[in-house]
Amino acid sequence: MGPVTSVLVFIILWWLIFFMMLPIGVRSQHEAEEGVMPGTEPGAPERPALWKKALWTTLLAALVFGAFYAAVAADFVSFRR
Repeated sequence: MGPVTSVLVFIILWWLIFFMMLPIGVRSQHEAEEGVMPGTEPGAPERPALWKKALWTTLLAALVFGAFYAAVAADFVSFRR
């Protein structure tokens, strides 16, 4: 697997895992004790913690990519015909 393919696979894995991480631990404003801020959607997240989720996503994507790279290196998965 070449460097361009490796980068593309990592980026795809990162976004896939990031979208799976988004709803974890999120409380909407109408569930919070403070209530809804004027001018915002009641279903908007109170504190989305995107930086923390991006960090966890990077760590998980690195682990999944490492497993995928090992599978490609061991010829369990091949991009060739």
